[in-house]
Amino acid sequence: MELNGRRKCRRQCLAEYLAARHGAFDGAGPLAASGKKVAVVEGDMIGGTCPNYGCNAKITLDTPVVLQRLAERMQGVVSGNIKINWSALVAHKQAVIKPLPNAIGTGLTQNGVTIIHGYGKFQDAHTVVVGEKTYTADKIVIATGQRPHRIDVPGTDLAHDSRAFMDLDVLPKRIGILGSGYISMEFATIANAAGADVHVLMHHDRALREFHQPFVEDVMADMTKRGIQFTPNAAVTALEKTTDGIVIHYGDKEQLVVDWVLDATGRIPNVEQLGLENIGVKFNQHGILVDDYLRTNVANIYASGDVLDKLQPKLTPTATFESYYLYKLLSGQTTAPIDYPAIPSTVYTSPRIAKVGVAPEAVKDDTNKVVHNHIPDDWYHQTDQETVGDSLLVFDQEHHLVGATEYSAQAEDAINTLLPAIVYHLSRDQMWQMAHIFPAEGAAAWHKIR
Repeated sequence: MELNGRRKCRRQCLAEYLAARHGAFDGAGPLAASGKKVAVVEGDMIGGTCPNYGCNAKITLDTPVVLQRLAERMQGVVSGNIKINWSALVAHKQAVIKPLPNAIGTGLTQNGVTIIHGYGKFQDAHTVVVGEKTYTADKIVIATGQRPHRIDVPGTDLAHDSRAFMDLDVLPKRIGILGSGYISMEFATIANAAGADVHVLMHHDRALREFHQPFVEDVMADMTKRGIQFTPNAAVTALEKTTDGIVIHYGDKEQLVVDWVLDATGRIPNVEQLGLENIGVKFNQHGILVDDYLRTNVANIYASGDVLDKLQPKLTPTATFESYYLYKLLSGQTTAPIDYPAIPSTVYTSPRIAKVGVAPEAVKDDTNKVVHNHIPDDWYHQTDQETVGDSLLVFDQEHHLVGATEYSAQAEDAINTLLPAIVYHLSRDQMWQMAHIFPAEGAAAWHKIR
């Protein structure tokens, strides 16, 4: 690395990561520990979205919702309702999340990573400027992730993003949510459970379009029963502040008055202000273009995580996998192209929806078969009086599990349990070699595939 011309080493011994996020730190630490000289540049919180104001924060806010649903199902066996204290919950979230950036940063530095605080911009293919300092590297990885999209209508500044929602000290009584993807459906669930009146204004006529729609419709029916309102094809045209609150103008001159608006219309890659135009790195509205080695069109520059334009889901597990792959590639442990495994995804509504591998709607012939299971029929799920939930398992002709999708109270755990069967293409005999702890969710899920 060369710092203002004073500190030097051979460039081939250094990798520099733009942003200390899952697309970077899961590989940067091992790479430095392997003897390479590594630095990460981060202008926000170490760890990025997921640990600080994404996955970890969200699941902390959702945990009492799970408890609330369990108590609801068990009424008669237990007495009393669970009421969520929103202010105390947010304080609890802050206490859980606050130590993470320091913990992640400490782990990086202990492995030998240099952390550079600030925003980096390319000067040339080997040089990054951070503030008034210049750094050079042989290999550079762009892992700048995504940020919330902002709806392009008059009054857009009256809407807030998911980060702001998770920092609310007081929960607004009336909340309008724009969009019906992951963030919208999850935060609608949490806000409704905590006592807010929630109205979801959908951009299309279907929510969670990447998931099995009959399961999505079942989850939405439960949300509707709990008081969440949905308006399909809302076509929001403006936001306006009045003495009564914030007016959401949508449809054919229709209006909805709320106290707070969450813009959950999607996320966009952080490709601006990096100086990519200075070095000719190709990108589009979906992200940075890379080859099968996560290499951009500029030979020494790579990219990983949510900033990529890719077919794989833009999720933490994907970014982690890519980051670790780059560690092996840049440390010389592999020369092979990246080979993505089956990557699961879930929506943390209550009940959850989760999936991995071949989708049931993709089965068009006799090559694969789909097996349906009604979750409440399993005795294990009768212990907490579950009344809803289904799974669809996709097998090939040799009974290898190739896909699974489920909606249930513990769908994410069920899909995680089934993941090895898909990734390692286990035969039925190999499935029987797995002896799970019993009784448990994992055992209940695994029993369905043997």
